[in-house]
Amino acid sequence: MRLVVIGGVAAGLSAAARARRLDAEMEIVVLEKGETISLGACGLPYFIEGQVQRLSQLVAYTPQQFSKERNIAVRTQAEVVTISHPRREVTLRNGEKLHYDKLVIATGARAPRSENPRVCALHTLHDAERLKSLLQSQRPKTAAVIGGGYIGIEAAEALRAQGVNVTIYQASSFLLGRADAALTDAVAKQLRKFRIRLEMNTTVTPEVLKEDLIVLAAGVKPNTTLAQEAGIELGRSGAIRANDRMETNINGVYAAGDCAETTNLITGRATYVPLGTTANKMGRVAGANAAGARERFAGIVGTSILRACGLGVAMTGLCESDAKAEGFEPVSVLIHGRDKAGYFRSRPTTVSLVGDRRTRRVIGGFVLGDDGVAGRINVIATAITNKMKVDEFEMLDLAYTPPYAPVWDPVLIAAQQLVKAL
Repeated sequence: MRLVVIGGVAAGLSAAARARRLDAEMEIVVLEKGETISLGACGLPYFIEGQVQRLSQLVAYTPQQFSKERNIAVRTQAEVVTISHPRREVTLRNGEKLHYDKLVIATGARAPRSENPRVCALHTLHDAERLKSLLQSQRPKTAAVIGGGYIGIEAAEALRAQGVNVTIYQASSFLLGRADAALTDAVAKQLRKFRIRLEMNTTVTPEVLKEDLIVLAAGVKPNTTLAQEAGIELGRSGAIRANDRMETNINGVYAAGDCAETTNLITGRATYVPLGTTANKMGRVAGANAAGARERFAGIVGTSILRACGLGVAMTGLCESDAKAEGFEPVSVLIHGRDKAGYFRSRPTTVSLVGDRRTRRVIGGFVLGDDGVAGRINVIATAITNKMKVDEFEMLDLAYTPPYAPVWDPVLIAAQQLVKAL
């Protein structure tokens, strides 16, 4: 029995590792078209900023480690160009054909590109290496970042830390892909505090911009050409349609990671959220089922976090406008609290919660602040995942001690206000 995995980053390697844990005898081959595997792409902006000194620090595993420690063959610079499922084989760029019994497609997503020498992406190790080299050799004074999402904001912060004057061009009136005016206003205020200019509602192309350096960060698209040509169905998002076992419409073929859809646990609809946390879970389930198990990945609530010029920004679930579009009757509140007792140098923390009037369930929220942002958004995400009502949420037994948390945590204060609003 041979399992072939196409793609050697989060989802692909998670699939291979999980399959090996469940089946010690299966032959497992991972095919990666690039030169490296197990890339922590989320760390690329911090390499540009200077907090990460070497790109090698962002590579968690090598092919040799997978071979020696897990008995998994990982081949780099092995690009698959066709999948022929009737023959159960893939064809590589060099013409080599490889048979499979089970197949996991983890081809990831692709970022926008340009041939303009002033233009960079920030998606791969090569992208980061090139951008850092341009900063060092050409010493640009100005930079344009096209896109106000996660990568765009993190890239802008990294460039600003290098002394570059940065402008973010965002096509919509909202940042971070979330139609939430309060969130956008808070993040915009923080960016401007660090002298990053924002041009909202502005659609631009690299050719019209005059800045010395341009970073394309206008989102990614699922890399599905290979799957589509093999007859694998895509969903409405353009990503591969997979069920909760990560099975595609073709028996024995699974899809996971940034090339595939999953389910939004709040709406019950298919969604496309290309994040490493989701990719690892999807890959784990795909690998398990390829090895004969019957595991499920129910879906996500859309939890994410980033740093915007020192401000922790975390989101989960639906914002009010998106909830309304999905047929809910949303009510939202916004509170400003402190992250610990005042005499322990407490810092401001902002919490927004969204509830549904009909069901009284918590369905969304965001948190802005410092070190405690991740923990607080995770509490909200857990409540959403478990369909918790706001009345239950406000009574959660959360920890308190002056150095770490206030007696009334900001998320509980927000829940109290939401109960009143509902």
